Amino acid sequence: MLGPVSLDTIPTPAALRGARQGIEVAWARDTAEVREAQRLRHEVFANELGARLQTPVPHHDIDRYDDFCEHLLVREAAGGEVIGTYRLLTPGQARRTGGTYCDNEFDLGPLAHLRPRMVELGRSCVHRDHRHGGVILALWTALAEFMIRNDLDTMIGCASIPMRDTEESTAGLAAASIWQQVRHTHLAGPAWQVAPHHPLPVEGLPVLEVEPPALIKGYLRLGAKVLGPPAWDAQFNTADLPMMMRMADLPPRYRRAASGG
Repeated sequence: MLGPVSLDTIPTPAALRGARQGIEVAWARDTAEVREAQRLRHEVFANELGARLQTPVPHHDIDRYDDFCEHLLVREAAGGEVIGTYRLLTPGQARRTGGTYCDNEFDLGPLAHLRPRMVELGRSCVHRDHRHGGVILALWTALAEFMIRNDLDTMIGCASIPMRDTEESTAGLAAASIWQQVRHTHLAGPAWQVAPHHPLPVEGLPVLEVEPPALIKGYLRLGAKVLGPPAWDAQFNTADLPMMMRMADLPPRYRRAASGG
């Protein structure tokens, strides 16, 4: 699940170089640091967005994939508080855990040939007081550096659309409308399209004029593709769009910035 962040604009490479002022970015080194990320996730997903989480540790968002993932942390430099996080599941660890989180929501068979160099991104979130370009950019830049350093070329994830319509009869209308928008502009080719295990009913619904979440808009600007219609995630009460970003599709100036060029 790629959760709530804010990325309304894609900064320039010059902004990439200055994005980390006042914040520190690092990969979690031990369980205690992973717990910090899990507390932030619980604060955002459960307390702020109302997700119904089943967790073995109170006030932490924990699932079976966490022990297999690398956890990226952004800290406020002054106080050390974790204010942003992503988790990343590498190809080797995906084999050990029996698949990815996305496998629970979609039939990823068409992507089988990509798996040896494919990572899954998930559980992204930023503290509500820090949703600005610097934090998001720091997270994304560190992810791109990881991909380059480890010779990985594909990122997948579920980009979530909250289903918080006020009337039960219209629940999911916004998500269905966003799907109708992106399917005409950013849908992957037929060979890469995947099907949801629990599809959100989207056909025949009226199309509203709604903006996609900032995270989705940001990924699309960076060259990401939507792989098919949304699935319904009952636990988080979200419509999840399957998305894929390949390093080769990233604008060259951002590849150069992530590689230190």
